[in-house]
Amino acid sequence: MDISVYNYENSETNSSHGYLLPALLKVLEKYHRDRSARIFDLGCGNGSVANFLFEKGYLVLGVDPSKEGITHASNNFPSLTLQLGHSGDNLLSRFGAFEFVYSLEVIEHVFNPFEFLSDIKSILKEDGYLVLSTPYHGYFKNLLFSITNMWDKHFTSLWVGGHIKFWSAKTITELLNQSGFTVCEIRRVGRVPVLAKSMIVIAKRH
Repeated sequence: MDISVYNYENSETNSSHGYLLPALLKVLEKYHRDRSARIFDLGCGNGSVANFLFEKGYLVLGVDPSKEGITHASNNFPSLTLQLGHSGDNLLSRFGAFEFVYSLEVIEHVFNPFEFLSDIKSILKEDGYLVLSTPYHGYFKNLLFSITNMWDKHFTSLWVGGHIKFWSAKTITELLNQSGFTVCEIRRVGRVPVLAKSMIVIAKRH
């Protein structure tokens, strides 16, 4: 089954990276100070985020199911190890274990998030950190969507694949707790907090 439903025209960052990347850097500075230790990008897309971090001195490896994305990454960032693959591809045998794994704007596309997190645990060392970002949903933002009749657009119903999970801070915390993680903090990014575009969840493996 082809699970790649995201198209890439180039190897550049997109508009969401304007608020995601500064926040990710702050998280790395707090939770992953050893830049010589490898980190893993699960869902690396076109490699733009991995390359951004590589230019900041981090050693990043990653996979993505998009052949188009990996082609852009390979052509434009040949120094990086970014390969075709996804969470269920026995990543431990391919890459080994990591102290820090991040996955930006991926989990909302995942049919079985429990299996997704189990796969992540297989490559995350004990007491290692996982960072997830996903669109934020909360009472006031949801209320605004209802008042302005924005749900049809937000649900991306006509996008093949698209967003199939819509996470709140409560539900993503429950998911992580049930999957063997402890949530350290949740940061909202993009716009004001009550209307945040995304949330960044930092969790530690039990």
